[in-house]
This record gives sequence, structure tokens and C-alpha cells, in this order.
Amino acid sequence: MQNKGALKFLAIMLAIACAFQLSFSFVTHSVRSDAAEAAGGNSAVEQAYLDSMKSQVVYNLGLVKYTYAECQEKEINLGLDLQGGMNITLEIAVEDVLKALSNNSTDPAFVQAMAEAKKAMNNSTDDFITLFANAYRSVAPDGRLAAIFGTYELRSKITPESTNDQVIKVLRESCDAAISNSFNVLSTRIDRFGVIQPNIQRIGNTGRIMVELPGIKDPERVRKLLQGTASLEFWTTYTAKELFPMMMQANEEVSALLAAADSTATTAAADTAKAAPDSTDILAALGAARDGSAPKGAEAGKVTSLFSVFQPMQDGGVIGMAQSYDTAKVNTYLNMPQVRSLFPRDVRFMWGIKGIKGSPTVYELYAIKGSNDGRPALDGSVITDAVGQHAQTGSSAEVSMSMNATGAKIWARLTADNVGRYIAVVLDGYVYSCPIVNGEITGGHSQISGDFTIAEAKDLANILQAGRLPAPAQIVQEAVVGPSLGQESIDAGMTSFVLAFLLVLVYMLFFYNTAGFVANIALLANLFFLFGVLVSFGAVLTLPGIAGIVLTMGMAVDANVIIYERVKEEIHSGKGLNLSIADGFKNAYSAIIDGQATTLITGIVLFIFGTGPVQGFATTLIIGIITSLFCAIFITRLIFVAMLDKGRNIRFWNRITEYFMANTHVNFLKLRKVSYTVSGLVMLVMVVSLAVRGLSYGVDFSGGRAYVVRFDRMVTANEVRDALDKVFSEGLEVKQYGNKDQMQMRIVTQYRYEDDGDGVTNEINEMMYRALAPLYEQKISIDDFTTTVSNPYGIISAEKVGPSIAHDIKVNSLIAVVFSLMAIGIYIALRFKNWQYGMGGVISLFHDALLTIGIFSLLYGLLPFNLTVDQSFIAAILTIIGYSINDKVVIFDRIRENMHLFPRRSRKENINHAINSTLARTINTSGSTFVVLLAIFIFGGEVIRGFVFALMFGVAIGTYSSMFIATPVAYDLLTRKDRKMGKAIAE
Repeated sequence: MQNKGALKFLAIMLAIACAFQLSFSFVTHSVRSDAAEAAGGNSAVEQAYLDSMKSQVVYNLGLVKYTYAECQEKEINLGLDLQGGMNITLEIAVEDVLKALSNNSTDPAFVQAMAEAKKAMNNSTDDFITLFANAYRSVAPDGRLAAIFGTYELRSKITPESTNDQVIKVLRESCDAAISNSFNVLSTRIDRFGVIQPNIQRIGNTGRIMVELPGIKDPERVRKLLQGTASLEFWTTYTAKELFPMMMQANEEVSALLAAADSTATTAAADTAKAAPDSTDILAALGAARDGSAPKGAEAGKVTSLFSVFQPMQDGGVIGMAQSYDTAKVNTYLNMPQVRSLFPRDVRFMWGIKGIKGSPTVYELYAIKGSNDGRPALDGSVITDAVGQHAQTGSSAEVSMSMNATGAKIWARLTADNVGRYIAVVLDGYVYSCPIVNGEITGGHSQISGDFTIAEAKDLANILQAGRLPAPAQIVQEAVVGPSLGQESIDAGMTSFVLAFLLVLVYMLFFYNTAGFVANIALLANLFFLFGVLVSFGAVLTLPGIAGIVLTMGMAVDANVIIYERVKEEIHSGKGLNLSIADGFKNAYSAIIDGQATTLITGIVLFIFGTGPVQGFATTLIIGIITSLFCAIFITRLIFVAMLDKGRNIRFWNRITEYFMANTHVNFLKLRKVSYTVSGLVMLVMVVSLAVRGLSYGVDFSGGRAYVVRFDRMVTANEVRDALDKVFSEGLEVKQYGNKDQMQMRIVTQYRYEDDGDGVTNEINEMMYRALAPLYEQKISIDDFTTTVSNPYGIISAEKVGPSIAHDIKVNSLIAVVFSLMAIGIYIALRFKNWQYGMGGVISLFHDALLTIGIFSLLYGLLPFNLTVDQSFIAAILTIIGYSINDKVVIFDRIRENMHLFPRRSRKENINHAINSTLARTINTSGSTFVVLLAIFIFGGEVIRGFVFALMFGVAIGTYSSMFIATPVAYDLLTRKDRKMGKAIAE
């Protein structure tokens, strides 16, 4: 074996890298265990402990040290379905942005075009600006958008001579800036929310933003937080020098209050009735603030004064600094009535948006000077342009800002009155920048300088430029999963994972003896590498992702099976063990690579067109294919070489499996007319079922709201449906969810699902509570019923999909399936240099997909588990396509080899021989994968049972179509081609 040393080195380095990546998860788990032990069941103290550890070094590797926060970023990310939390897709209200850019124009054509564009959003994948441009062109063919958008603010970009296309380009740029700004604002809000491992990302150019918040405790607070419009403001400030004497007094007052809290701790409860109205609250707040900083591992022990957690400044625009985990305590102390009275009445304390350079967990505090009417000196509506650029001198960056005429006048007066002082740029209640005023600025053009990087300057410019635009984010898709359901998913996933893994190990060991043991070692290595690569890429592990890993294990043995069957053939032909192994690997490479390449194509398509859990499944599938190839081809070979060098015997069978399907002589092509007839009839039944019964669409495709509700007693679907019929009149569907003893129902309704207004979700939750509360044996409060993340009963998961995003999901799913079929067909046609093979493959894949879709139509409502067609079902279809084509490619590869080795045989003989000679591989691979899927189906939980059922059916039908559809179709097409060529030659 050539390059054996290089392969060993690569395997060792990959193992070290994976071990390093996985080590962070063990470190964070240890810290969380310490926190739980120190807290003694007090969740608030536990969280305070973890907050205090964020900046502490918990992983020391000598030259490199990692804080707890840095370790968290590198640990295994669990999806919401495994730990509970909230997944939200927000859509920026581009309609409001366009109205603002037009200065709320009342032009009839503009108003009508806006209305038509909004209506078209529900049935189109185009963005709002494209729809608006098309609608305006239809409404006013000769209209000029420059007359509508040629406002004072846009005068530098839109002139009276600007064409409609030029105006649309400017509008698109402005809206992109607003979306980017909203993304930045949402990122900051989420960071401030204190969620561990939040995930926020823009979805292409759709104007949508996906947010994942694991372990969130208050979904309604999240909705309000994420849907609010950002407010950009300019405020004058107090200096540190002005407030330092007051800070000294505040420190003394806090010290006295803390001492009083200690001295009255034992009697406060008894004297509550005698205490002043607010004194008990003050003492309680002080105690809570101080106790929150006490867990072991925190730098500060017991807080005795304000300055224990706050470092005051004596000069400059910053009045003090504090660690991130102490900012809440500082806020508590400064807002005590006795402390607050020491400062000017108009002062407002605001923190900087991020930590200081060199100490990212240390935050600066500013003192904003308020106004009589509570309004800022200037707001973001006056900004016309802002650009982040390198400063003319030095290596730092600056922001160049322009204002309209009104803003320029106010800005000139404001800067003239505050020369030598500071003006804070505030967004969402946090200070983004606080530059000093060097002199009066006239004309509305100014530069904001500071210790900016160019990226920071561009971010601030983006905020300034888009801050004037009202771009609220509306929730168009939402899913909330309670931790109890998440824990059930973890338990079910781990049970299925362990059982399936053991089944594969036993299967390989039984069937291939010593070689099976080697394959198992490679499988363990594959699992280790797979998790290591997943963590290094920052991938999120979801329940479908676990299913993907388990399925990958089933498919991983496929490469070993192909190799081992080839080695068995070489040994039976009379070759020695060394040569048989070498030739077996060499002859198996093309089939392995072709088969895995086609599966990889479907994985990539899934990743591109899927979202959320589907992407998680695709990620594990893609990584699993790559690691499986490496382990099956290289790790297995290295072990064989080492064993042969030591003179050890390697057995590839036992007495039972030695000649398993080795001498079959089935005339598969002779049976093709029967298989065509059977498949045609079954396809007809499926088409009729699709036409008559249709499919049970999930909210992904139909839009609506879906809930899983847990009861405290046995209830029937009819009882729940009758209760809900009184409040929900639209599209109500109630089904048993899981086993009956779980007392759970899945409820789907389309009631007001198009309404994105504030409070609609709460209103619907209350309606559901009033309808279902009588079905509980014990009294349940509305808070317990609707608090998804903490309740044992009531709503344990909730999902909402708006009409526009449902339409997009349907279109993207259809594109994904069609694109996958085309890509695979083209690959096979090119790889085998005959379009007939590609056509045979595509026809059989269409057959597999149609039958799988049809079985969901035929059996939904008849089987005791969910057969809903949603994104996960599309993922199953694409996985079936990838898996099924793997089978077919192996047979095609053997046909190609036979045609080369036995040119004198007829095509029919070579094809029949190819199917028969690969039959053992086909049955072994399908059998091992089916056994794995069966384990997931039985033990994997209700959430993915329908998904796994589709895969099980697809594996079975794909194995059948490989032998009886794909190859016979390719044969018939090739024979037809030969006949045409023969006729042409004769003529």
C-alpha cells in the first residue's frame, strides 16, 4: 500500500483535531455541573454562577487559554428539539420602508401598486421590491417613480431624470441597508437577552432573518423584543468629572443599605408590616443582587459597596465600567430611590453596546442628559447618508455623516452648545458611540471618529443611514418547544442511536467475521470523526440530525460491504489473501465513489433548499458521507495492512455467510414485463389516491398554527375537537400525538394565521386555554397552560407559519426534488457515457418518489402515527433518492465492468450477471440500513416517526427498483438505440 505513512499521519492528526474540538463540550459540561452543585436547585443562582464564569479561564492548555464563554462557542450545539427553546423567522416590513422613503406618498398609482404587491407576496417567491416594481409598471405604464421618491432625503441619489429602473435600484439598496441594520439590532438585542448559544442568520436576499433561542424562558417577551422598531437618537451627556462626587456619595449610600440589609435579614420577614412601603422591596432587591454574585468561581465574593462591582471614572465621557455579569447589579443599586436622589433628575444611565477593546466582558456606563419632554436632541430621521471609511490620518476608521436641512440646523446649534463635551449615539437604549465635539458643525456634514476598526465604522454608518427607516420585523414563522418535549426527544434519540449502532456492529461481525470486526473499528472511528467535524463547523445537532447520523452509520457499512464482497469474489477465484484484498479495494473504488457522489448531490441540494432541522439533517449526511469514505477506504485498509504484516489471517465470512447469494442465476431482464406491470398498477393506485384523498399537509406547506398539548388525563381527539370547534372555525385538525398513555394531542388551526399583529398569538393561546381547561382533572392556570418552556401540562410545543413563507417552502421543496433528479441524471449520464443509464436512473427514482408520496396519501389517518407532508418529508424523499441511486450506480458500475471484461457476451447476459453478482451487496446494505431505520422507527420518538417510515419504505422500494426498474429500463433504451443504429446502417 503506497503512502501508508502519509495516511497514518493524516488519520492521527484528524483524530487529534477532533479530540480537541470535542474537549470543549466536556469542559462546559463540567462547569455547568459545578454551577448546579453550587446552586443547590436555585436556578437564579445557577445562572448567576454561569454568568460570572463567562470571562474566567476554565480551559488552560499552556500557551492557549479559553474562557467559559469561548468554550461555549466551541461546544456541541443542540437544536431546539433537543433542549427546548424558540425558533423564529422574522420578515422585515419592506412595505413600511418604501412608504417612509416616499414620505408617505398618497399618489393613487403608488398606493394601488403597494396594495397589489402586498397581496402577491402570499403566492410568490419574489421579494417585495420586485413585486412592487411589477405592480407599478402594470398600474401606471407611463408613470415615473422619480416623482414619488425624489424626496429631499434622496435628492443625491434620485433626480427628476432618473429612470424607473434606476429608482428601483436605489430603493433596493436602501431596503438592504434597513435589513442589515435590523439584523445588527436584532443580534444586539439577542446578545443582551442572555441566551446561551443563540443563532441568528439572514436567509439569502429574502429580507427574512432566522433566530434560534435555545432554553428561552419567556416567549412573549421575545416576541415583543424582536418585533419592536429600533429608535436611533442623539443625546448630550454628563461627564465623569461632573458626576464623580455624586458617585462617591452613591457608594457610601449603597454600603449603608447593604449593611442595613445584613443587620435586618433575620427580622425583615417578621417586621414587614411595620416597614415603610418601599423598604422591604429595597432590601430584597439588594439581597438578590448581592447573592447573585456569590457563587464560587466568581471574582468578587460578597458585595459590600457599589464600587465592589463598579469602577468609577474621574474624567471623560464614560462615568464608569463593570463586568458584564455585574451590570444588572449596578443598575439595581443606581436605581434605588435613596441612591437615585443623589443624581440630577434628568440623568439616565445607559451601557455601551459592547465590551471595551482588550477586555470584551467589561462594559462602559454613560450618563445621558435628558430633556423636559423626554425627547432626544436629535433623532435618526434627519440622517440622509452615512459612510464608514478609513480616516485621512492614522490607521483608525471614521464615519462620515450627512443630514437634511432641518437636521443640519439643529446639529449646528447642538454642537455649538457642547464644544468640548460628548454627544452619545444611542440605539435601542444602548450607546453605540460617544464622540467629543471639537467645534460647531455647520452644513450637516460631520465625521464621527473614535477607536473604530473599519468594520465597526461601517456597522455604525449602516445604523445611522438606516436608523431613520421604520423597519419593524414581523414574525412569519415561529416554533416553540418545551424542555420536557426536548428531553423526551433526547432520550428517544439516544435510545435509537445506541440500539441502531449495536445492531450494525453485530450485523457486520456476524456476516463478515474478522473483516466485520475491522469494519466496526472503522465505524467507531467514523462516528468519532463525524462528531468532531460537526463541532468544528459549528453545526447544530437536531433530532433529524441524530437520525442522519444513525442513517449514515447504516450507509457507512455500504462501502465496506462493496469492498468485502469484491474481496470474497477474488478469493473464490483462487487469488491469495494479500492480492485479493488489494484487488478487492481497487475494483470497488469506482462503485463506492459513484454511489457516494450521487448521495452527496442530494445532501447538498437538501442543505441549499432546506431550513432549520432539514439543514441539520443535510449537514450530518454530507459530513457523514465524507468521513465514511475516509474510514471505509483508508482506515480499514491500514488495519488490514497492519494485520497482514504481522501474518494474521483475515476471514471475510463464516460457514453460513460464505456463499450467501454467490451463485444466483435469476433472469431479471426476463421478469421486466411483470415488474413494469406491477409497478404501473401500483403507481396508478397512488395517483388515484393523490387525486382523491390528497395529502395531509403540515403547517410548513399549508400555513397555520400547530400545537402539541399535553393533558393530565386520557382524552380523545373527538373531545378535544368538540371543545375547540366552539372557538376555532377555520381549518381545525386534531390528532393523537405519540402513544395514548402520553396524553398528548397535536392541534392544527388556520385561524388568523395571516395576522401578524401584536398580541394575536397570546389571544389565540387564551382562546385555546378557555376551550381546553375543562378537560383537565386538576385546575390549570392560563400561565401554566401557555408557558411552553416550563410547564408539565398544557402547550409543550407551538409552531406558526405565515402564508408567504409556506408558499416559499412549497416552491423550494419542489425545486429541490426536481433539481436533485436532474443533477443525478446528468451525473450518471456523464459518468457512464450513456444517457440511457441516466434516464433509467431518473425514471426509477421518479418511481420511488411517487410511490413514497403515494403511500403517505393512501395511509394517512389509517396508521397510528403522523403521516404529514412537511419539510422533513421532503428531506426523506431526497434522502431516498440519494440512497436509491447508490444501489443503482453499483449495478451500473458492474455492468460497465462486465462489458469491458466480457465483450463477447451479449448485453443481456452481462446485465443479468451484474445484478446477480451484486445481489449480496444489495441485500446486505439494504438489510443493515433497514434494521437501523427500524430501530429509529420504534424507539426514536413521535417527532420523527413519519420521517423514518418514509425512509424505511423508500429503502425497500429503492432496492426493488434497482433490480426491476432502473436496469431493465436502461437495457430497453440501449437495445432501442442499437436497433435504430442497425436500421440506419442498413439503409
